[in-house]
Amino acid sequence: MKMGLLQCPLSCYSQNQQQQTQSHSHDHHLNSESSTSSSLSSQPSLPSVPSLTSQPSQQSHSHDHHLNSESSTSSSLSSQPSLPSVPSLTSQPSQQSQTTHHQLLTTIKGHNSPIFSLTLHSKFLYSASSNSEIRRFNKDPFALEASNNTNNKLVAISNKSTIKSIIILNDMLFSAHQDHKIRVWKIETKTKNSTTNDQDPQSLFKCIATLPTFNDRFSKIFSSKNYVEVRRHKKCTWVNHIDTVSSLAVSKDESLIYSASWDRTFKIWRVSDFKCLESVKNAHEDAINSIVVSSDGVVYTGSADKKIKIWKKNHNHNEIEKSEKKHFLIGTLEKHRSAVNALALNKNGSILYSGACDRSILVWEKSDDEKMVLVGALRGHTKAILCLVVNDDLVCSGSADNSVRIWRRGIDEKNYSCLGVLQGHRKPVKCLAMAANDSKSKSDDDNCNSYLVYSGSLDCDIKVWKIQVPLF
Repeated sequence: MKMGLLQCPLSCYSQNQQQQTQSHSHDHHLNSESSTSSSLSSQPSLPSVPSLTSQPSQQSHSHDHHLNSESSTSSSLSSQPSLPSVPSLTSQPSQQSQTTHHQLLTTIKGHNSPIFSLTLHSKFLYSASSNSEIRRFNKDPFALEASNNTNNKLVAISNKSTIKSIIILNDMLFSAHQDHKIRVWKIETKTKNSTTNDQDPQSLFKCIATLPTFNDRFSKIFSSKNYVEVRRHKKCTWVNHIDTVSSLAVSKDESLIYSASWDRTFKIWRVSDFKCLESVKNAHEDAINSIVVSSDGVVYTGSADKKIKIWKKNHNHNEIEKSEKKHFLIGTLEKHRSAVNALALNKNGSILYSGACDRSILVWEKSDDEKMVLVGALRGHTKAILCLVVNDDLVCSGSADNSVRIWRRGIDEKNYSCLGVLQGHRKPVKCLAMAANDSKSKSDDDNCNSYLVYSGSLDCDIKVWKIQVPLF
């Protein structure tokens, strides 16, 4: 069975190796599970970067008798390198952080292959997997429990190409694929009197476009200036990705979609007609694994070349430059020691979080001169960081160590605490989604904010967690 089971920690492989065998298979970098785990766990940590975190208290673990607390994890946490030459940015766990509750509400079954992407939209949770399936679940965990986890629908099947990322805009779902394409699905809304078969994927989602579109490709084939060299003696038009599309992002006004690829480019697509407006070639020296866009339009890309690059649109170009260079590089962040796998921004774009194979989450904050400055690191995971999600002052991280960590930004802003470690997955956690919990139960503390965290893993399961965080 060829499902690319260990494809998720892909960011630790070399693009140079990939290019040598690209014409044969995209699975050349996939070895046995043990070798992959070994490579992920052997990445160096970042002793040169001050830690922002305090260890999760013993009490925070005691609220979850169903979560396994491994002694090996505790041991590895205590062995993190100290930084005597750098002032500490950490604080001891406060009494408030000790009363944080977290619990596993339910485990969602349905997928039979690794889950690579999760997204929340309206009252649903959408998931995408390595066997090209997109499924939809009720995001309310209590509804899931009541239906015994059967309240899920297979809503779309692509052409047997692994789905790496999904995002939703209004009534359209965009999916990024390993076959170099982006697909657009129309989300059908059924009426109560509809006789459509729920088990028919095409009855719920309909593929209305594949990017680049035929018109986009056809309009570029007649001019030599539209061709770029993709390999020795081989060219294609610039609107085509020539390798796996790894990540998608959307502009604040929802008029543009951004796609990043292992081909070292990122592209910008217009939502209204799916036209490719721009391609930034050779954006990195290696595969791009993550792309995020801030509310002011600044683009951040994270790559296997260990770098994070910052891009801005040129609004002052003249007509000659207009078709040649719209986004330009304004900064490069180079503190990670290995492949950058995940990026996340806070709501106003003033804080950037980056996770890498070096087991560290770096925190970058915008200074008075609008430059991103490294504040410090969140340490605790024992293997590669694979995904990040931010909501309010909480940051969640998923790792190849099979766990999810909950971090909270302190009142003094330069201080973070690890509120809890969510354990239960049997394989690496590849994707996360988080939302405020609007349906509190009678047992919930009124002095706490409540959140739901959804974690998708290579073990094919989605777990739903409830986090209760005391008010400051």
